[in-house]
Amino acid sequence: MTNHKKIYFLGPKTSYTDVAKEELKKRFNLEGYEDIEKPTITSVCAELSHLDNNESLAVLPIENSIEGIVKESIDNISRIEDKDVKILGECVIPIRHCLVSYAKDLTKVKTIISHPQAISQCFDYIYKTFGEKVVYKSESSTANAIKNLSPDDDTICAIGSEYSADFYNKPVLAQEINDEPHNSTRFLLVGKLNLPKQNCDYKSSITFSTDNKPGALCDILNILRKYDINMSYISSRPSKKELGEYTFYIDFDGKILDLKVSKAMFEILQHVTMFKHLGTYPKG
Repeated sequence: MTNHKKIYFLGPKTSYTDVAKEELKKRFNLEGYEDIEKPTITSVCAELSHLDNNESLAVLPIENSIEGIVKESIDNISRIEDKDVKILGECVIPIRHCLVSYAKDLTKVKTIISHPQAISQCFDYIYKTFGEKVVYKSESSTANAIKNLSPDDDTICAIGSEYSADFYNKPVLAQEINDEPHNSTRFLLVGKLNLPKQNCDYKSSITFSTDNKPGALCDILNILRKYDINMSYISSRPSKKELGEYTFYIDFDGKILDLKVSKAMFEILQHVTMFKHLGTYPKG
């Protein structure tokens, strides 16, 4: 019998998304799920776009404490047309990067390979250690960067977790090389599943567009203020339709069906050209 309970994540195994996946499975008692690793965030979201059942799930990185919003994730989540696909939960994973390499002499290192955000999060360390002549090469995940290291090339260093290095049996040359010690990433659990309600605080996420005119965003924020709704996050992304037109992503405290929240959403609908409720879920 085919197992319809699948959980998609940005692989390979030992990626930070894999770690978040295991945390979310534990938190929400998601037993019997088949782990399906995908090579990119876009390919994970593609699975969400054509789910043929209500049980499959996905885990996506959404926000880093240093680098901010994960653009590929929010763009793809916002484009999913199936309104039953919602954010179901979240968790926060500490990010502790290591320098991983077969290099015997760091002065001979020519290339740094990792996910672009990981490189950005360690840029000061990289510059102080290798100078400005080193070349940066992007990988789809930190785990892939480490996994693909070869003992035949000691001019390449990867950046990723010690967990990945241990799993793939690669040498760690330096630990906790993040420029900021309190680095963490927030991950989302997404799907159609109706999870049991939890006795905890909830938050909601919405995305919307407004007319391109002065004060349009301020009108939305004033409505949240009017109803005493605490906004915990806001970000904007180009609408990809017209230069200067943006789509906004907001997280706020409360459930979408709370009386004051539903009243606020009704008023917001009068001021937007596009609106989508992305989910209401327990706070991580």
